[in-house]
Amino acid sequence: MENVIEVQNLVKKFGNFTAVDNISFEVHKGEIFGFLGANGAGKTTAMRMLCGLSYPTSGSGIVAGFDIRTQAEQVKRQIGYMSQRFSLYEDLTVLDNIELFGGIYGVSKREIAERSEQLLEKLQFTSEKNKRVKDLPQGWKQKLAFSVAVFHRPQIVFLDEPTGGVDPTTRRQFWEMILETAHNGITVFVTTHYMDEAEYCHRVSMMVDGHIEALDSPQNLKLKYHAASMGEVFDLIARGAKRSD
Repeated sequence: MENVIEVQNLVKKFGNFTAVDNISFEVHKGEIFGFLGANGAGKTTAMRMLCGLSYPTSGSGIVAGFDIRTQAEQVKRQIGYMSQRFSLYEDLTVLDNIELFGGIYGVSKREIAERSEQLLEKLQFTSEKNKRVKDLPQGWKQKLAFSVAVFHRPQIVFLDEPTGGVDPTTRRQFWEMILETAHNGITVFVTTHYMDEAEYCHRVSMMVDGHIEALDSPQNLKLKYHAASMGEVFDLIARGAKRSD
């Protein structure tokens, strides 16, 4: 399989504290890759390095064909990113956000106009396009934020706990969008605290205290740990964790 992420012996230290401790893994093109771990495990720090937002202490990482140590700006142009904490400008309208992020990601004005219409129709947001984002229901914001993150058709989209704070129905609809995105060839790298969402991933990595404790398909992990669910797998693996946020 073609790899879009290759990580070898990646380390991130803050003084004497090792946040990410010598991790290695690969992510395949079009894969939904779950990057899981308890609070303080180091997954967000690792993701920031892969996105070109934080410089590694040692080790190597190739993302979308570019070196995260020497080609961080090229990495940023090949990826999309969505965070639970900040993904949209609340005081701007739906259409303003789409156009703004399209421009930031380097999409031409003509393409922005064409894709905006298509996106608004697909999301059934056409009548809401001039409404400020802060006036939208939370579930609508999440769908819009994800759509904006892949608007420029990146090779990889990084999702940092994207479904936090939304109801189960909206979470299911959101994951339908993720599955469709992966089907269209965009790799999805996602962190989540909801273990039922891990079941949707092709493969799952589980971090404990800065290192990767397990990495396999959900089915294989459940078989290995004699567990009925990914929640049980997580509990068994995270039981030995010594640190937390």
